[in-house]
Order: sequence, then structure tokens, then C-alpha cells
Amino acid sequence: MTVDTSPEAQMEPPRQSSLSTAAARNLATTTKSAPQMQEITSRWLLRMLPWVETKGGAYRVNRRLSYTVGDGRVEFVQDGADVRVIPRELGELALLQGFEDVEVLTAIADRCVQRDFRAGETLVERGTPAERIHLIAHGRVSQTSVGKYGDQVAIGVLADGDRFGENALLDADARWDYTATAETAGTLLTLSRADFAAVLSAAPGLQAHIEQFGSLPLKRQNRHGEAEIAMSSGHTGEPELPGAFVDYELKPREYELSIAQTILRVHTRVADLYNGPMNQTEEQLRLTIEALRERQEHELINNREFGLLHNADFKQRIQTHSGRPSPDDLDELLCRRRGSKFFLAHPRAIAAIGREFNRRGLYPNHVDLGGQQVPAWRGVPILPCGKIPITKEKTTSILVMRTGEDNQGVIGLRQTGLPEEYEPGLSVRFMGIDEKSIMSYLVTTYYSAAVLVPDALGVLENVQIASRHD
Repeated sequence: MTVDTSPEAQMEPPRQSSLSTAAARNLATTTKSAPQMQEITSRWLLRMLPWVETKGGAYRVNRRLSYTVGDGRVEFVQDGADVRVIPRELGELALLQGFEDVEVLTAIADRCVQRDFRAGETLVERGTPAERIHLIAHGRVSQTSVGKYGDQVAIGVLADGDRFGENALLDADARWDYTATAETAGTLLTLSRADFAAVLSAAPGLQAHIEQFGSLPLKRQNRHGEAEIAMSSGHTGEPELPGAFVDYELKPREYELSIAQTILRVHTRVADLYNGPMNQTEEQLRLTIEALRERQEHELINNREFGLLHNADFKQRIQTHSGRPSPDDLDELLCRRRGSKFFLAHPRAIAAIGREFNRRGLYPNHVDLGGQQVPAWRGVPILPCGKIPITKEKTTSILVMRTGEDNQGVIGLRQTGLPEEYEPGLSVRFMGIDEKSIMSYLVTTYYSAAVLVPDALGVLENVQIASRHD
């Protein structure tokens, strides 16, 4: 047998002896996946919130009457490097609560003096006379004192909008019972007792208000600020029992259902000719609903009207001890409420929690949620939520909440039984076919969230998530 070894023979491609795979694929049915979507997340908040039926589109939270005295934060305006306090915001101070004379408030605001401080600077020292109030416009300030055995103990951490030394405005004998140290550089405004007294002496209306403030019936409030219920206990014989009734807020807050909706458009040619093996309309609708649910969870956290980050009570907002989330910080969140159901944190915050736990040699346990193992601290699950914002300074917030109407917790609001309802609280309405042969569907969901009592929701703010190498 002779083999052709010429260059021409070696250049010829091998002869095909069977059907190629490329040609065979023209007769084969391709196995394909359903349309995929990166935006879909676990949406733990929507899964964990108990949803309450909200007929009439609004939910009213009735509470016992409370004396709300100075529990808000003071706001400022900035003009370049100059900072001024908004006069009406001085009404957040306890002794000016309810005082509405803008002219007098402006006079007080004009006497506030700006002070820029640097990290590590001592702002006030324990035992020295307290002669002025400090309003923090920007920055973090730690408060420390001396413990029972002479050791230094941490009292708290203050941040933007907080203040300290309010009692110095009226008490000439006031002294600082703690040391305030700046953890970061920042700016505060100070108001001296002498400047406040000068405005007070020329404002009869303010004098009357201060006298009324000094005679508030504090004994008729409990430790939560609610109107006390008179009662007697431990008595013998037949004494006359006090009469009592439970007073309610005269103007309770109402949460109206919010809305998220879009119009889904599908060409009739697509729906008619390309409907197998997957229903094109159904797949389009599925992905549209997923996007609406993602937006719903984002709004439940970030909406300025009903979002959880904006509706957490100021007294339930705490600062980290060292910037990074530690077990001590999580314990601080848990101790402020009973029956905490779960933590909610950005995945990067959960990673930061893990780093701090590892650094201390701690290993959080895991709990089972619907067949899925999730990390937990003190038996409370730590659930991820990528909708919690991260600032450019690499800080974020961690939420913890108690849930359910029976527990006076956080609840989700929705209304079911909608016309053409597709899922609970979500409807899909056919809007017809236009002159371009395009079918339209109106996809709508209604939702909101309510915090029944202030301690149902807590927030750990300014959580540093950057690693030590960043």
C-alpha cells in the first residue's frame, strides 16, 4: 500500500464520515432554562414580617397618652463652614417643648456659639461646673464616668443631632457627672446659661413657659413617659381606692398603604407564536413581580414616610462602642426590648460581625429558619438585607425588631381580595390591546409597615464595615 506523503495531500482536511454535531443541532430540541434575574434576593424582611389585613387603605396605631418631652434630634443648616441651629428645632429641648414663639427661639438660636473639635479632644470633664448646653451638629462624642470601684465605665455615645448638658441652662449648681470626649472631628454649638438667662429676662412668654415646665406632673408618668394609671396595692382594711382610666393619644398616627406598580407590555405575536415550551407572558409577569417585590422591601426600609430606618424612635437608636459591630453592641440592641425576633443587616455588615466575633474567639450559633441554617446571636437570627444603605464612609446600620400585633411589634400592612388578585396584596389587570398589537397588564401591589410601640424597633447606627486592612 502506497501512502501519499506530498505536501498537497497533507494540506487536505480529513474527509467527514458521519453527520456533524453542528448540523445535528438543527434537528434537536435545545434544553433551556427559565429567564434568570440577578436582582432577586432572599427578601427576608418580607418573609419574616407578619402581614396585617388593612381594610380602607389605612392602619391607625392607638397608643396610651404619652408626654413626649425632647425625644427628637436637633437639626442644623450649613453655610460653608458656618453652622446654625434651626430656631424651631430648639423645641426639641425638654424645657422648650411646645414653646412656639419663633422670635424668642430665633434670639436663643442667635446666641449659640459654634465650636469645631478634633478627635480625642475633651469637651467637658467630670466634676467641673456645667455652664452650657452642647448641641452636636456633626461628629461622635463618647461619655465616660467612674464606676463603683474607681474604674472607668462607658455611659454612651452621642452623634449628629444629640445634645448634652441641658440641665445647665436652669441649674446654677449643675456639675458634669461624666467626661465627654470627641471620638471623631466635628462641630457643635454651645449655649451658655448666661446667654439663655439674658433672653429669658426679656421674654415674659418664655418665663411663663419655664414656670409651667417646672410644675409638670412628672409623678403621673411611668418610666416610658406614658400617663400613669392610678392604683393602690399592699393595703389593709377598707381604704378609699383611687379612680383610674387609661387615656389615649388624641391624634394617633395613621399609616396609609403605599403603592408600587408598573405596566407590563407583551406583543401578541410573541404570546401567540413563541409560547412553548415556556409561556412568554407568564415568564414576563414572573420577573416583573420579582422586581416589584424587591422595590417593596427597599421601600419598607428606606421610605421617608414609613420606612423602618426613618421610623425608629430616637431613644432606640444607639451608636457602636468602637465603630465596628461587636457582641457588646448586639447585646445593647437586645437589652432594649423584649422578644427580639431577628436582626437585619447588610451582608457586608454581617461579614464585619463575623470578623469581630473571630477576633474575640467567639463563634455564633445557627438557627433553622424554614429549613435554612442562618447565623444567630443569643438565639436571635442575623438575616441579610442588601437594601440597607452603605455610606461613602463605609458605615451602615443594623436593625433588630420584635414583630406581630400581639407582641406590640413591627407589622407589615397590606390589603387582600383586590380585583384580579394574582398574589396576596398584588393584582394583575389586563388593560387591553393597542393598535400596535401590544397587550398591556397593570401590575400593582399595596403595602406599608407600622411600628406599634417605640421599643419594637432598634437601630445600631454608624456601623463601620471596612476591614482593618482597608
